[in-house]
Amino acid sequence: MIRTTVIGSYPFPSWLEFASQNMDKFGKADLDEIIEDAVIAAIHDQVSAGLDVITDGEQTRLDFNLSFYGYIEGISPHADVPRRWGPPAHDQRGKHAITGELRAPRGLGVVAEFERLKRLAPAGPVLKASVPGPYTLSGRLTPTADYPNRMAITEALLPMVQRELEALVAAGCTEITVDEPSMSCYAHKENTRRFVEIFNRTVEPVVGKCFLSTHLCFGNYKGHPVGKRMVAPMLPDFADMKVDEVHIEMANREFAEVELLAEFAKRMHVAVGIVDVKSYYIETVEDIVERIKLCLKYVPAERLSVAPDCGLSQTARWAARKKLRSMVEGARRVREKL
Repeated sequence: MIRTTVIGSYPFPSWLEFASQNMDKFGKADLDEIIEDAVIAAIHDQVSAGLDVITDGEQTRLDFNLSFYGYIEGISPHADVPRRWGPPAHDQRGKHAITGELRAPRGLGVVAEFERLKRLAPAGPVLKASVPGPYTLSGRLTPTADYPNRMAITEALLPMVQRELEALVAAGCTEITVDEPSMSCYAHKENTRRFVEIFNRTVEPVVGKCFLSTHLCFGNYKGHPVGKRMVAPMLPDFADMKVDEVHIEMANREFAEVELLAEFAKRMHVAVGIVDVKSYYIETVEDIVERIKLCLKYVPAERLSVAPDCGLSQTARWAARKKLRSMVEGARRVREKL
């Protein structure tokens, strides 16, 4: 009851940040060592916090989409950035050109990440892998004559994500999150039935073969959201997603619409964003206990997990450590009294 889990990403150690900006100063063996050390650090912080479910911290992903674009043929690496100066925000992340047929003959790299995690992680915690869904993955690609709109690009990417999910299960991965924050960000203005149909086709090959979840948030780049931060537009359709668990951002929104968690809990487990990754206020254990008790009014304990609102990659590592420790201890205290 009340599992403690994470979305996927974790802050980069300082040496990985430096290396990513100075790759020409390192050899391949150096870079392999840097990456492995970063994964070990991410595992250490999560295990030390006492999490039930851990990831590799997505330490090889320098960007949520771009790291996957590196595996996909037919994409130009040069982004058209609309705004280069001023306050950092989502409009400083440019779109990339499609230059040919979109193909991923080498897969998307997540299986190698998971194999590394298996090799380095201690026994005990559940090991989770995360993969972006095709709609979110399409977000930074510019349509062309062959791929005339975002949905056409999504359809081209969908089989690539399917194959990666199947390969993860074959590699022994028992828990997978398919991240589709773009769907939650645009639920207020797009066809939510179509979103659900796309999502369910994507995950169909692995439904029932692993503990499958999806992550729904409102964007997190430099600590800023990008979508209309409302859960109501997602319902009732998103409750039809073929998942075992849904992750929903709540803490940053001061638990607005928390009562709507009950609609999801009728069909699936619910992982509630219980700590705010966009704030440097460090939640106390008492805060966590209070928030979990609020969630228990709408989600049964046996269906409730707690997690950060989003991945922790945009949060300083010192803060991420403290937030996770409070989250785990708060969950432990509530469990003891159930």
